Formats: sequence, structure tokens, C-alpha cells
Amino acid sequence: MKKFDYTITDPLGIHARPGGEIMKFAKGFSSAIKFECNGKTADAKRLIAVMSLGAKQGHVLSVTIEGEDEDTAAEKLEAFLKEKL
Repeated sequence: MKKFDYTITDPLGIHARPGGEIMKFAKGFSSAIKFECNGKTADAKRLIAVMSLGAKQGHVLSVTIEGEDEDTAAEKLEAFLKEKL
């Protein structure tokens, strides 16, 4: 299991466009990817779940990745979030 925290820097937070990009990116891995923010947990592979977190600029997104490609997924997802959010 891999874990990391990411502080959202995008002024609009996670809305439909970045949420969709996150979902598509996460679906590229076989590992389970979970986000936690504001006391809510979401499957990163489900757009509505990701958007329901209500993640805004300055909020901390806790990411948990578990599965056979967790090392690669954690490294690439963290870089993706830094680039996109």
C-alpha cells in the first residue's frame, strides 16, 4: 500500500474537467486508488465520487493506492496531480 498527500493548488479545485482527467488516468492502473478529502472517501476511477469530495484550492487530498502496480501508480499519479491540479 502506498500513501501520499497532495494540496490542491488549482483555483477551481476538482471540478468536471480535472475530475474526468483524474478518472481516465486512474483507470490506466489495475490498483485500487482512493482519495480522501473533507472527511469523505472516493474511488478515483469514478467521476461522480471524485467530484462529490468537494475538493477546493488549499484542501489536502490524501491518496491511497493498493495493488500490483501500486509503486508505478503512486509515482505517476503524484506527478499527474502536480501538473494538473
